[in-house]
Amino acid sequence: MFLTWFDSNSWLLEIGEKRILIDPWLVDSLIFSNLDWLFKGQRSQNRPIPENIDLILLSQGLEDHSHPPTLKQLDRNIKVVASPNAAKVVHKLGYTKVTTLAHGETFTLDRQIEIKAFPGSPIGPTLVENSYLLKELESGLTLYYEPHGYHSPEVKQAAPIDVVVTPFIDMTLPLLGPIIKGKNSALDIVKSLQPQVILPTAAGGDVIFEGLLMKLIQTKGSAAEFRSLLEKNNLSTRVMEPTPGDRFQVPLEKRALAI
Repeated sequence: MFLTWFDSNSWLLEIGEKRILIDPWLVDSLIFSNLDWLFKGQRSQNRPIPENIDLILLSQGLEDHSHPPTLKQLDRNIKVVASPNAAKVVHKLGYTKVTTLAHGETFTLDRQIEIKAFPGSPIGPTLVENSYLLKELESGLTLYYEPHGYHSPEVKQAAPIDVVVTPFIDMTLPLLGPIIKGKNSALDIVKSLQPQVILPTAAGGDVIFEGLLMKLIQTKGSAAEFRSLLEKNNLSTRVMEPTPGDRFQVPLEKRALAI
């Protein structure tokens, strides 16, 4: 299993013989609803568009997960698996091979990678987006992805998981509560899923965020604090801190089969 982190929530997962692009934001600025005075994310230079993508996986329909300028740069014939909200975005952009996954539904990519959708992040009072469990069928390798730290109890049934990608940092808006649930939520999911490796997402990287929203958001936590928290709880999960743009192999051991 190889991963490349492109900042924010954007990942390239290479598992088996497949290349899966997750929640890509690779070009231009990140702006919600064209309100750059409210929130704007930008990097010093665009990320190169990865080649030979077998699948685009979208967890949410918001711009930081389904980024229209990036999606416009990608081949509209690439297969897409998306939450119902994200599926609306790619349909409007002209993508032709879109599979919408509701919670509990599965999709199998070329008989090699099984993807199951679980409840993920709440967006407003009525919408709950997707988290995903990916499994390579031949090797049994598994990866769980939830970019805002909202973990459904249903995911516990899939334990143990090899790799978890989820935030370590808490981001909170006064009066409205958490936008991203980090430290304690990540600790709970490590206890539940017993991953070999956990990687942070949603924060850090080569990105500058500005706007009114960033002045109000309160941020707490770090990878070093989370690593210390795991040690205090006698948890052996390894914390990895990827460098944006660098491709790396995830160090995994074969698990002993339960008897």
